[in-house]
Amino acid sequence: MRKFSPEYLRRTRDGMWEQSREALEPLSLADRERILDAGSGTGELARVLDEESPGRVVCLDADPDLLAVAREQTGLDVVAGDATRPPFRSDSFDLVVCQALLVNLPEPVAALRAFADCSTELVAAVEPDNADVGVDSTVAAEVELERSVREAYIEGVETDVAMGDRLVSLFRDAGLEAVQTRRYYHRKLIEPPYDETELTAAARKASGAALTEHETELRRTLSPAEYDTLRREWREMGREVVEAMREERYRRAEVVPFDVVVGRVSGTRMSVAEGG
Repeated sequence: MRKFSPEYLRRTRDGMWEQSREALEPLSLADRERILDAGSGTGELARVLDEESPGRVVCLDADPDLLAVAREQTGLDVVAGDATRPPFRSDSFDLVVCQALLVNLPEPVAALRAFADCSTELVAAVEPDNADVGVDSTVAAEVELERSVREAYIEGVETDVAMGDRLVSLFRDAGLEAVQTRRYYHRKLIEPPYDETELTAAARKASGAALTEHETELRRTLSPAEYDTLRREWREMGREVVEAMREERYRRAEVVPFDVVVGRVSGTRMSVAEGG
């Protein structure tokens, strides 16, 4: 499974759930007593779970550096361990949930089965559909370059990072029942005045560092010459972004769709509303 830095998670999850939390309604958070955030990273989702639920929330992640950030920022209980094999007894929670975890796993169904063993009621996943990301920018080259990088990355990555509708089938293959799905759109807008995170992101484009994060996956798809050309064009685009930001004429909008899928552990009772 890929490792992510705290900085990467902040950039990709910044502002998520600030606009709306309606997509989380099937998790019935107000009724939860014990929640496990599997693969919690730095705890962005765990904070939302804690705010929306009266129950206890536990963060589980294999990376101690990410857990340290999660503990500091949320004040929640943290446990170091493999999210795909939670170190808890059966039925320890009434909800096990993950965000952007299954897309990074070679065997997501096995993880869902492990989550179901830990839960008495619900298992949920919030997963990005990276094939359906939309980008608009005042720097025209950015739109086409990001599309090219995204397509090459999806082809070169070794896991399914664009599950979309297939998530429902994965839940059913794991033995989960009464599966529900909703789509949540994480909208990110960059416009003047720019904050420090946005300025840093622009500088990373100009240096090529943002592209280097995905170099391994891109090189599986692109020839050395194609990668070198892409990197050169990417850095040129980044410098144009930096210049436009200096003149406060740069604007960028990105929409990342997330599928929120919830399933009930086999044998648990459905409510009248769910069962019909």
